[in-house]
Amino acid sequence: MMFSEGEPNSFPLLFVLNPITAKRIQKFRSIKRAYGAFWILIILYVIGLSANLLCNNLPLYVHYSGKSYFPVLFYYTDDTFTGSGQNTRPDYKRLAQSSTFLNNSENEIIFPPIPYGPYENIPPEMIDVENLVTVRIQPEKRVGTVNIRPDYTIAKSRSCSWFFSQANNREVRNLNLEEYWPLSPPLQEAIAGRFKNKAMPILTTRVVGRGNQSAHIILSPYTPRSRVPKTVRLTFREALDHPKEAIHLTFDNQLNIHSALPLFWEALSTRLKEEIFDKIQQRFREVIQPEVMEWKEALYRIHFDKEDITYPFRPTANHCLGLDSSGRDVLTRILYALRIALNFGFLLVLVTMAVSILVGGVQGYFGGKIDTFGQRIIEIWESLPFIYILILMGSIYGRSFSLLLICYGIFNWIGVSYYMRGEFFKLRDQPFVEAAKCMGLPSRKIILNHILPNGLVPVITFFPFSLVSAIGILAALDYLGFGLPSPTPSWGELLAQAQEYGHAWWLALYPSLALFVVMLLGVFVGEGVRSAFDPRNDTKME
Repeated sequence: MMFSEGEPNSFPLLFVLNPITAKRIQKFRSIKRAYGAFWILIILYVIGLSANLLCNNLPLYVHYSGKSYFPVLFYYTDDTFTGSGQNTRPDYKRLAQSSTFLNNSENEIIFPPIPYGPYENIPPEMIDVENLVTVRIQPEKRVGTVNIRPDYTIAKSRSCSWFFSQANNREVRNLNLEEYWPLSPPLQEAIAGRFKNKAMPILTTRVVGRGNQSAHIILSPYTPRSRVPKTVRLTFREALDHPKEAIHLTFDNQLNIHSALPLFWEALSTRLKEEIFDKIQQRFREVIQPEVMEWKEALYRIHFDKEDITYPFRPTANHCLGLDSSGRDVLTRILYALRIALNFGFLLVLVTMAVSILVGGVQGYFGGKIDTFGQRIIEIWESLPFIYILILMGSIYGRSFSLLLICYGIFNWIGVSYYMRGEFFKLRDQPFVEAAKCMGLPSRKIILNHILPNGLVPVITFFPFSLVSAIGILAALDYLGFGLPSPTPSWGELLAQAQEYGHAWWLALYPSLALFVVMLLGVFVGEGVRSAFDPRNDTKME
C-alpha cells in the first residue's frame, strides 16, 4: 500500500503502514539502546560488505602506460603490465616497486586503506620491527655438589672447583671438607644423623670458607633406607651479599649501542668485549644459547635476546591486530569474517523462517490429519543428530558455505514452526477469516493475504535472536573444525588458533571481542523488537 503524502508516521511516497505497525515502529525507535544497536549493526554489515574495498592486496586503481585499470573489480593478467606472456594475476605490490613503473611519473597505483588480503601471507621482511639484539648480563650464583664419606673426605664432586680454590673437579676429589670449610655443630650433627640412617629434616646454613668464599651449604631432607648410606651429598650455593641487577645493552647489526652505557661495560677487557661482539653478530644470523662469563671472580650469564619473527606474531604499527599462524593480517580476516558471519546469519534466518512459515502455517490452518501427520514427521526429524549429519555430509561433499547453510537450515526451522502453527490455529477461527471463506476465497489467498500478515509477530520477534544464534553456531562449528573450509576467514578459526598458540593473546582477544559485540548488538535489537511488539505494554486495567 502506498503512503499518503504528509501522514505523520510514514515514509513519504513509499508505503502506508497500518496504525498498529506504525505505533510499533515508533515504540522501537523510542528504545534508544535497541535503535542505536540496530544502526550500529547496519553500519557493521555495510563495512563487512565493503571489505574488498577496505582490505585487499589488490589495488583499487592503477594508471599504467596511459590506461586505467581497476584490479579490485576486474581480473588482469601479468602480461598486461609486464609483457611476460603469463596469464596469472600480477603481484601489484612488486609492480609498484619495479623500475618500469617508477620511471614514468604518470603511473599511479592506489591500494585500499588496509593493503592486505585475507589470504595473503605477509613475509617476515615486510614486518616493521626493530632489528636489535639486547645483551642481558645477569649475575649468577655458583652451584656445586659434593658427596662426602664419614671422615669428611670427598668421594665425588660436580662444579665445585671454585668452592675449594681448585682448577678442576678432579683435584677436588679426596680432599677433606673440614680443611676448606669450617663445619658448625648443627651441620656436623645433620651429617652424622644421615650416616646413621636416621630421618633428618632439610638444613641450610651459611658458611665462610678458609679462602674467604661465602656459600650456603644445603642438606636435603633424608628418609631412612634399607642400608646405611656410604656417602652424603652436600649442595654448595654461592652467597652474594649484595646481588646485582641484570645489565641490559642494546645493539644494532652495525654494533652501535642503542642504550645507556653502564660503567660495568667500560670496565670489561677488550678480549671479553670482542667475544660478546662476535656473539651479537652470530645472534643476528641464528639463535644462540646463553654464555657464561667470569669477570673479577664473579660469574655472569649473558643472554642474547632478539625478537625473531615467528607466526603468529604480535601487533605492530602496520598490523595493529597482529598476524595469525600463517602470517595473515588478523584485522583483515576479522572484517572478512564479519561479512561471512552476517551473510550466513541473514541467509540462514530467511530460509528457516520461510520454511517455518510454510510448515507451521499449513499445519495450523488445515489441522486434523495433516497437522497430526506433520507433527509426527517433525518429531522424527528433530531427533536426528545434526552434528553427525553435518560431519557425514562434509566428508562426502566437502565443507562449504552452501553445504553448511543447507545442513543447518533443514534443522533450524522446527522451533519457529511451532509458534507459527499456534498463530494459525488461533487466527483461522477469527471472524475476518470466516468472512473470507464465505466470500469463496481460496485457501492460498486466505493464508497469504489475511492470516499471514497478522501472524508474523513470532517471526519478527525471533528474527534478531535467530540471527545471533546462527552467528554463534557458525563460530562454534569453525572452532571445532566442522564449519567453513580452511582458509576461509572465520572468528571461530582464529579462536582455534588461539587455543593452539597460548601466547598469542591477540588471536583470542580481538575475534572474541568482534563476536561479542555483534551478538550483543543482535540481542539488544531483539529485546527492543520484542518490547515493541508486546501487546501487554499497550493494555490498561480499568
